[in-house]
Amino acid sequence: MTSITRPVVAIAGATGHLGKHVTTAFLSSLFQDKFSEIIPLSRNESCLFQPSSSQGVKLTARRYNESNIEEALQGIQILVNTIGPAGHDFKTKLTAALPKTNIRVYFPSEFGVDHYGHDFAHLEWNEKKKHFANTQHVLTHMKICRVFRGLFLEDSIGPWFGLDTQNGKYTSVRSFRTPVSFTSPGDVGRTVASLATLPTEEIPDVVHVSGDSRSIVEIAGIMESAGAGHIDIDCLPYEKYKAETTVEPSWRPAAYLWFLMGDRGIAHSTAFLGADNELANPGQRLWKWKTIQDLAEETNGQSVKDVVWPRHK
Repeated sequence: MTSITRPVVAIAGATGHLGKHVTTAFLSSLFQDKFSEIIPLSRNESCLFQPSSSQGVKLTARRYNESNIEEALQGIQILVNTIGPAGHDFKTKLTAALPKTNIRVYFPSEFGVDHYGHDFAHLEWNEKKKHFANTQHVLTHMKICRVFRGLFLEDSIGPWFGLDTQNGKYTSVRSFRTPVSFTSPGDVGRTVASLATLPTEEIPDVVHVSGDSRSIVEIAGIMESAGAGHIDIDCLPYEKYKAETTVEPSWRPAAYLWFLMGDRGIAHSTAFLGADNELANPGQRLWKWKTIQDLAEETNGQSVKDVVWPRHK
């Protein structure tokens, strides 16, 4: 598979939560000279990215829908899919259109935990598995790279994962000493952009990255030192909690992620699921990964103090 000099890149779901970060990363001074054109794709009537051709890279927003997917994907060599959970049917139609394009590299809509080794069903992750299987079946000529980043750093130190900093109580499921990987959305965007600059044959099929990996007891200590006050730590019985949580498949991931935090299911290191930070960002020479310490210092140890997000099971 021959690599392409300064390819055209498109980001599907570019106006979504992660899509905005991915698009911003591709347009940043770190990467923009590696691509000839960046195309944010959106189904929304209004797009946040206005057409331009500054700094040597062309930015052209395209609107697409179920009837013009194939047309919208013409002239593109790399496609990053950041479409969220509400778009599974649309992603199926997107897959069907890909063989009729010149896309050479495809990043499917993963960008979360690596759910491929789980021994339980989850409706959202089942849809992602189905999408990947369909993509493999129809895209035998294309490089498919799945990127897993663990938990979003800024969204995860909250009571929905047992980390109730405001009330001074952290609760783990199983071990509170197991490392858990967190990555900021901005770093996820930079990771994808960096991987897209590699020769096609050097892009892995699977990538695990982690802006920071910390255990619950370490996170408590960091937040305490940053001003959160004393935090007590408790544990729930793993087998009982997991059995109750997985008895019926759910669309909501929070309760599942909570027990995965304690059973090494979100540990992106060489000892567990693997770590590819050096591939994406060798020696942190491209950028500095955002860490739990950075988040704690920014928020005085209260990263989601004003967020209301009920715990789902």
